[in-house]
Amino acid sequence: MEQNLEHLVQHLLASIRAARAGDEPFHHLELSDVFPAGIYGALLDAMPSRADYRPMSGRAKYTRTDDGGTRTKIDLFPELLRRLPPEKKDLWRLVGQALHSAPVREAFRARLAPGLEQRFGPRYRDIGMFPLATLLRDVPGYNIGIHSDTRWKGITVQFYLPRDRSITHVGTVFHRRTGADVYERVHQVEFAPNSGYAFAVGSDSYHSVDTVGPEVRTRDSIILTYYVDDRLVERISNRGKRLANFLRSEWRGLTLRA
Repeated sequence: MEQNLEHLVQHLLASIRAARAGDEPFHHLELSDVFPAGIYGALLDAMPSRADYRPMSGRAKYTRTDDGGTRTKIDLFPELLRRLPPEKKDLWRLVGQALHSAPVREAFRARLAPGLEQRFGPRYRDIGMFPLATLLRDVPGYNIGIHSDTRWKGITVQFYLPRDRSITHVGTVFHRRTGADVYERVHQVEFAPNSGYAFAVGSDSYHSVDTVGPEVRTRDSIILTYYVDDRLVERISNRGKRLANFLRSEWRGLTLRA
């Protein structure tokens, strides 16, 4: 397992270092070849079943449906993966461990320095960051309007997980604000296999997702969020949310078995 973890981390680091940087409409990275080909294929074959996902909560914008909503999730922490079948659990735990690793965090910090320094100043190198990797499943009807992400977040990363290039049109859209509640559509990141994007969250990091249409069966991805973890209130909040998510998951598991 340690050898597999090191191999995966090194591959992620190479992808981050090779990512294409862009500055329009804000500083961002576009990633390719994120996971080793063998692991990427295995992830697609090890997708959890619908019942393993849980509804979103908090500020998430989605339409609630009878089976959870147009966006559901699984946080890639060991305690939230423990009910998966062993062969799926081991793989997703490996991916979660790699994505939560310090080398991956520092690689993103280095490549996103312009955006982080713009927000935090010279201290950006030492700002605490709490990683949360979440497997997401979006289904037809999902959308999210133009927003810049909450200031509790420091870095937003999304890795796309489609099987082929048939739904490249459902990628995230980047916007520039041109007036009060007026936004210009500047760039869309293709929803292509084994690819993704990353940006430092700032006052100008406006993005959205168009409504997912019926031609899409599932829009699967991993969101890797680095929450600001600098002040005591932030550290308590981040760890409290992890505990609360675990308790909600346990309660849901109990009620489903009842």
